[in-house]
Amino acid sequence: MKYKYIFFDLDGTLTDPQEGITNCVRYALDYFGIHETDYSKLMRFIGPPLVYSFHEYYGFDEEKSLLAVEKYRERFSKVGLFENKVYDGVYDMLQKLADSAHVLVLATSKPKVYADRIMAKYRLRPYFKFISGSELDGTRNDKNEVIEYAIEKLGCARESVIMVGDRKHDIIGAKKCNVASCGVRFGYAEEGELEEAGADVIAEDMDDLLNILMQ
Repeated sequence: MKYKYIFFDLDGTLTDPQEGITNCVRYALDYFGIHETDYSKLMRFIGPPLVYSFHEYYGFDEEKSLLAVEKYRERFSKVGLFENKVYDGVYDMLQKLADSAHVLVLATSKPKVYADRIMAKYRLRPYFKFISGSELDGTRNDKNEVIEYAIEKLGCARESVIMVGDRKHDIIGAKKCNVASCGVRFGYAEEGELEEAGADVIAEDMDDLLNILMQ
């Protein structure tokens, strides 16, 4: 096989977290007196690290961004993480990859404590050998740090790894770690985002993704 180790992003790649993330972003913004009515602006938070998004999209400085993340997590830790659903075809894809001796790894910028709960709730955990995520204190907040941590823990050769994700941060993170990348169009990337980031290959749908990964 070309890639033995398949690193998957979570939000927008395996699951659709739209409801939970947008509700929690709105909750955090409300705390600052910002009552966002443009839903497209909330959607941009799906994928990137939260600190980055509050700074990039609302001009928050570091201190304010960190406080916004705290407010976001107030709701997310109790309600938002389960306002989520697994994409159609994911279970079948993961089973076929596991049956063909691929090693599946979750590489998410989401705090691992939340990723663990989501993976258990939606019966995804048995397919995965390892979960690499960020920590609540900001450790491994960038995607390249998440990927690098998994490579280090698993001891896998970089040429045997491919990172699968729906946003530019997944692709850029893979490039920083010198591993291959596969973008998926069924997530939350804006038009041209994956191409501009330099994805090695882009899957149009779940069947296409399986065909790419089984090569």
